[in-house]
Amino acid sequence: MKTLPTRFAQRFLPKGWQDLLWQILLFCGAYWLYRLVRGFTDGRAPDAFHHANEVVRLEQRLGLFVEPAVNAWAEGREGVIDAASWLYVNSHFTITTVTLAFIYLRRNASFYFIRNMFMVAMALALVGYAGFPTAPPRLMPEWGFTDSVADFTGVHPGSSSVDALFNPFAAVPSMHVAFALMLAVPMARMARHRAVKLLWAAYPPAVTFVVVATANHWWFDAFTGALVAAVSAVAAVGFARWRPSAWAWAPPAPAPATR
Repeated sequence: MKTLPTRFAQRFLPKGWQDLLWQILLFCGAYWLYRLVRGFTDGRAPDAFHHANEVVRLEQRLGLFVEPAVNAWAEGREGVIDAASWLYVNSHFTITTVTLAFIYLRRNASFYFIRNMFMVAMALALVGYAGFPTAPPRLMPEWGFTDSVADFTGVHPGSSSVDALFNPFAAVPSMHVAFALMLAVPMARMARHRAVKLLWAAYPPAVTFVVVATANHWWFDAFTGALVAAVSAVAAVGFARWRPSAWAWAPPAPAPATR
């Protein structure tokens, strides 16, 4: 007689418990490393504000220094800024995690490619955080920015809140935007209903607006986040073509039983 866990796996898990646990371990390990490494910027606050001012000067030269106006516009509309703050808090982890779980359980053939994009993207992000630490707009009130997410959540981090798992200077690239693109494009392609396709198509622009409106990113950060997503997709395609038999990074098969 089959045990309850075995029946559950056969009914709900596309490739059984071993594959599910492997994916959880891989994502948790990669994300923990991502969080840990990006926090190693203590003492680099002067560099972060210098780089932020460089971003401001670049945007001013391009005539595209729009962040103060966008933040002020959103702050003047309570419903807009509250919705933007809620989406900023929930998009990066909650929506991402739920969507990845859905893809794994219901669109499993597409999961491994998307997972590989995430692995590459997080590695690229760490290069950006280490090489170009940048203060976000919310830490530069001299330009009129307001930290709407802190006001919305009631959590107000101190100016020296760099620690092993948190880095207020991890602005470039915006992984909110990168994650949104890496989920929205495949989800829009896999969706069976037009309304769902349109919702996913609108998700990356909405997240881009949110990160700017809440003063958590410059539009330059969003642009570099989109570049990270694009490079990660190309890398995942290249890896799949290079090693078609191994690109899914599946766990090793159990050894055959011996008598």
